[in-house]
Amino acid sequence: MSSVVVVTGASGGIGRACARAFAERGAAVALIARGEKGLQAAAEDVRLRGGTPMVVPTDVSDPDAVEAAVERIETELGPIDVWVNAAFSSVFSPFKKMTTEEFRRTTEVSYLGFVYCTSSVLKRMLARDRGTIVQVGSALAYRSIPLQSAYCGAKHGIRGFNDALRVELLHDKSNVHTTMVHMPGVNTPQFRWLMSRMPQKAQPVPPIYQPEIAAEAVLYAADHPRQREYWVGASTVLTILGNKVAPGLLDRYLARTGYRSQQTGEPRDADAPVNLWDPADGRQGRDFGAHGAFDEQAKARAPQLALAHNKYKLLGAAVALAAGTGMVVRKVRR
Repeated sequence: MSSVVVVTGASGGIGRACARAFAERGAAVALIARGEKGLQAAAEDVRLRGGTPMVVPTDVSDPDAVEAAVERIETELGPIDVWVNAAFSSVFSPFKKMTTEEFRRTTEVSYLGFVYCTSSVLKRMLARDRGTIVQVGSALAYRSIPLQSAYCGAKHGIRGFNDALRVELLHDKSNVHTTMVHMPGVNTPQFRWLMSRMPQKAQPVPPIYQPEIAAEAVLYAADHPRQREYWVGASTVLTILGNKVAPGLLDRYLARTGYRSQQTGEPRDADAPVNLWDPADGRQGRDFGAHGAFDEQAKARAPQLALAHNKYKLLGAAVALAAGTGMVVRKVRR
């Protein structure tokens, strides 16, 4: 019997790449997002790769809609084995220029959406005493950067929430597991559809990686969910370590470079889509796919550095000294 996997944010970027990767394993993949065109294209991706797709249009910031989606998935596909939380939104803007409505909406989608989805699927997994939840995090869950205060706050919140949940599951000796994968800058469509007040086009902070690397890391985490979290890409490791060792120095470095490193140097399109309130890949939009505009710059290979217990290799010894934990290094291939 094929496994049942749910991916939120499945219409584009990391979520889309994850849906494709699980489909290649023959999984039944339920696709959750708001954008109709993106979801339909994602379903075709899953079919072409040998999986069984199920399109479930849902705004994850609506807990009642999430509960209805989970009930429908379990009724039509069967018990959920793996749940991947990847949906998010954000605003590129100095905090002083953001409205409270924009901050609230970003938080509802990018933080509370993870909480609502986890809550809904968790009670079903607990009843069966099996299942895995993978939270897609970011280096920004450890180290905030300018121009993304709402997104950074959400990722910090997810890490705190997930750590607390993990300890509760350990206390209960549950066979349900939750883990988190912290991503570097990834070549996704978000940089062309997120609300922005920057004068230039947005970009991920280099180095930039392809979404397939992120997807393989998510699959690896789903297969090894007993590990607390995973750090993908050397840039993520260095960012997190730098924040642990010299946070004040990193503050000043980001104050000098953080604005420039998130902009391409090209003027921002005045008519660029904004998906904060309505999906850019909705009925009036288009399918954006998994990749963004940075294919020529993005790396197709990267070291995945996975936090583990008492295992040291390469950077593991240094990380153990700084963070009090071990690390395993593994090559992720596209």
